[in-house]
Amino acid sequence: MSEQGIKVVYEGGAGEITEKKSRFIANTAPICSEEEAAAFISAKKKEYWDARHNCYAFSIGRNHELTRCSDDGEPSGTAGRPILDILLREDIHNAVVVVTRYFGGVLLGTGGLVRAYQQAAQEGLRQSVVIEKRQGLLMDIHTDYNGLGKIQYILAQHEIAVQDTLYTQKVQIQAVVPTVQKEEIIKAVTEGTNGTARLVMGDNVEFAVIEKKVEIFEKNT
Repeated sequence: MSEQGIKVVYEGGAGEITEKKSRFIANTAPICSEEEAAAFISAKKKEYWDARHNCYAFSIGRNHELTRCSDDGEPSGTAGRPILDILLREDIHNAVVVVTRYFGGVLLGTGGLVRAYQQAAQEGLRQSVVIEKRQGLLMDIHTDYNGLGKIQYILAQHEIAVQDTLYTQKVQIQAVVPTVQKEEIIKAVTEGTNGTARLVMGDNVEFAVIEKKVEIFEKNT
């Protein structure tokens, strides 16, 4: 897996806009497969069975290997592709967006439809929790109390996520270090504590910081 992070939908959401009396309701969800996308789309079509259109787009894979979109009866290229363009432009992976339209009696024209579907998709994503998954490794840093403040300062300066800190006769800091910063952190901690800190490398992981808390998604031993 690449060391570069990817943005994904962590928790789906719903957003709505109104354009010339037409309602556009966007629902989003995280997905890992085409089957999951199809199930979510089907569920939304059942939920909004009385709507004129349920247009959608989804993207799966670290490099957007699988993408699909549908205009669901809107003029070709005015709904599904504009929704997909938002996912690609925002570089959001493993996500599906369904935009439901309740027709308000006023025609929007092709340009108006494109703008409305894109704005609805953006609003749906704004109401979702979008996170960046990154590649990193678990690192335990053992220090005496004299070195604690310096290490905490170094980690804060480099925006390194700390999972836990254990206080006994010495201190053990459990950190998650982005892979690309591994050597940089080892050097900074070693120099900052004059070599007194002991660093123990753990598993390679995929992680994200969500509301200032670290979540581990995958361990690669």
